[in-house]
Amino acid sequence: MKNSKASQLMTKYSIFFVLLVMIIISTLMNPNFLSGRNLTNIAVQLAVGTILAYGEMVLIVSGLLDLSSGAVLALAGVLSVSVYKTTGNLLLAIIVSLVVAIIFNMINAFFVANFAMPAFIVTLATQMAARGLALLYTSGQNILQIGSYAKLGQGKLGPIPIPVIFMIIATIVIAYIMNHTKLGRSFYAIGGNEEASIASGINVVKSKYLAFLINGVLVGIAGVLFMARVNAGLPNGAVGYEMEGLTAAIVGGTSFSGGVGTTSGTLIGSFIIGCLNNIMNLKGVDSYIQQVVKGCIIVAAVLYDTRFKNKKAPKVILQKKDENKEDTEKKEEAPAAKA
Repeated sequence: MKNSKASQLMTKYSIFFVLLVMIIISTLMNPNFLSGRNLTNIAVQLAVGTILAYGEMVLIVSGLLDLSSGAVLALAGVLSVSVYKTTGNLLLAIIVSLVVAIIFNMINAFFVANFAMPAFIVTLATQMAARGLALLYTSGQNILQIGSYAKLGQGKLGPIPIPVIFMIIATIVIAYIMNHTKLGRSFYAIGGNEEASIASGINVVKSKYLAFLINGVLVGIAGVLFMARVNAGLPNGAVGYEMEGLTAAIVGGTSFSGGVGTTSGTLIGSFIIGCLNNIMNLKGVDSYIQQVVKGCIIVAAVLYDTRFKNKKAPKVILQKKDENKEDTEKKEEAPAAKA
């Protein structure tokens, strides 16, 4: 019994332990790692990836996926920068980014929810379309001299960088939705067992649309912050950022099987990846090697998730068999009682 509780605690808090070990190792490798300036830089660098990771977490928990977030981020961000340069209206520029990202996510939702098409295929197609449109709109050229727009990615509100403020707000909102609303519970239910969710009265189609809507809002915000941080509209920007988000979510404990994942776990997963990136940069590790390391981390995280699920599966199957056996016995006893 004690071993079982200890195992549950280890499983529940293992991600925090990994982050702690990562921080200790990073500090030993480079004493400047824990400096206030370096930690602030890590937080700013993590902001866009973490916001995207929350969107991926919501979708994966719901049994979905988004491979288009990096490309849609680029298109939304480029159009946002263009609108700002034309009008000088920052609020309008932000709204444009949100609208573009939401439109693409609604297209994804339309095909996935209404036609039962695999999210992998649909979002791969919209990834290509969004990147192509971004390059077509700018003729492959970067949009420079974006003026005050850059303050959203480089400025501060008091001592806190603006991107970090957006990340904190996103963390609070997503955590509330997933933990304290009926919508959040429906995401977990759909990802865990879609057929059972339909039987229990959950509007699965609507929930999938809302999952993509939330992702669209987050991608739109990330688009603004990314372009503001690099101080330009980059049609070729954010390449592979969808994988950054997926990696953070998976490392943070979100299961590809659906129905499992937390906001706090995703945040910790993002910080683990951020710490790893930072220490590799501080040690001068080649960027190509960094990609290999990230790939290995994804494989390890998915392997752990798969093995964990496989260990749990037999118990669930046995439990269901016992329940079915009990139901059968009750049905057989009912006629006998009437007689």
